[in-house]
Amino acid sequence: MMNNNSNKLDPQQLVAEFKDIPPMPNVMVKALSVIKNPTTGIAELAKIMQVDQAISTKTLSLVNSAFYGFRQQITSINKALVVLGMMKAKNIIMSLALKQMMTAQGSRELWEHSIKCAVAAELLAKEYKVINPDDAFVIGFLHDIGKILLNSKNPLKYSKVRYLAAQGNVDLVEVEDAQFGTNHCILGALISKKWQLPVILTNCIRYHHDPAQSSLPTVCGIVYCADRLVQANIQSPILNPKIMSKMEFSISDPVALRETILAKATIFLKEMAMPG
Repeated sequence: MMNNNSNKLDPQQLVAEFKDIPPMPNVMVKALSVIKNPTTGIAELAKIMQVDQAISTKTLSLVNSAFYGFRQQITSINKALVVLGMMKAKNIIMSLALKQMMTAQGSRELWEHSIKCAVAAELLAKEYKVINPDDAFVIGFLHDIGKILLNSKNPLKYSKVRYLAAQGNVDLVEVEDAQFGTNHCILGALISKKWQLPVILTNCIRYHHDPAQSSLPTVCGIVYCADRLVQANIQSPILNPKIMSKMEFSISDPVALRETILAKATIFLKEMAMPG
């Protein structure tokens, strides 16, 4: 294990070192504003989506795919919003609105992993009824958002971090702490606070590598499990028994669950990659 406590930045240093925290994409700001306002509805959200051709096209593509499995063909954004609901529509907007930021300041792999984790968290939330599945999707999608700050600050160094974590039996957070004096969990929580996202989301981003440290360990555990289940390189055990002993749910066959999740996430990613 790496002893890196002396290298960690205090909160003031952290803000100074990583001052270029990106703003939330404009289309996401507008969508959240509509959803938070009780006097607005589907028509207003549809107008926002229709302005962005990629979002409207890919939403229709996804809603007509096997991912949702609706029987009737849906040809308008308004109808898509009726069958999806505003929260699921918001999650699609978020996935697409942040794609450019994640791929430009992180990597395409980061965006794809975020989608897989979102799908996994939603599925786990439905199964274990720990948190609203739509909220779980958001938390799963944003859990690694702090990585964009580390990669933007020093892409070469962060590439080395990823390599070291992949090669050795050491947690990514430990390598980040050793190389940067902070890690993507802490920085992700910083972004979440700047974007004024819900406290529960900030908490789960902060502690998704160590749910027992969270004030909401079982909710945070959903994100921990989702993250572990969709990793490209499976580690053994997939889920740490010590961490899982603190959860209010258990997963008897993580390998089979992983296959189910990845099959579903592949459909989502395929539709999101379609021209639009």
